[in-house]
Amino acid sequence: MSELPDPVVQPSQGEPSGAAEAPAASGSDTAGSWGAVFLSTATTVFLAELGDKTQLAALLLSAESGRPGVVFVGASLALICSSLVGVLLGRWLSRVMAPEQLERAAGLLMVALGLWLGRQAVLQFSPMHLVLS
Repeated sequence: MSELPDPVVQPSQGEPSGAAEAPAASGSDTAGSWGAVFLSTATTVFLAELGDKTQLAALLLSAESGRPGVVFVGASLALICSSLVGVLLGRWLSRVMAPEQLERAAGLLMVALGLWLGRQAVLQFSPMHLVLS
C-alpha cells in the first residue's frame, strides 16, 4: 500500500533553512500536496453532510424501502453528481475571478442566504401569520 506524501513543512525560526525542507510537491506549490487536499476535502464534506436534510432523507428512505443498499448507491451517486457540479463550477470561477473575489462572493452569498432564511422564519412564525392561518 503506498503512503501519501507529507505536506510541505516550513522551517521554524530557530532551524536552518535546509533542515526541514521537504521535496516540492508536483504541480503548484501553493495548492498543497495531493494528500493534504484530499484529506481536507473529505473531512470538510463529511462534517458538512453530517445530520443535514440529505442524510435524514437517506435514513427515511432506507427505513421505508427496506433496501438500504439501493438507497446507499442512489444517495452516493446523487452526492457524486452534485459534487461534480460544484467542482466544475469552482474550476470555471477560479479562471474568471481572483481567489479573493471568489471568497468575498461566497461569503456575501452565504450572508444573503442566511438573512433571507431568517426573514422567512420570522415571517412564518410571526404572531400575525399565526392568527391569519
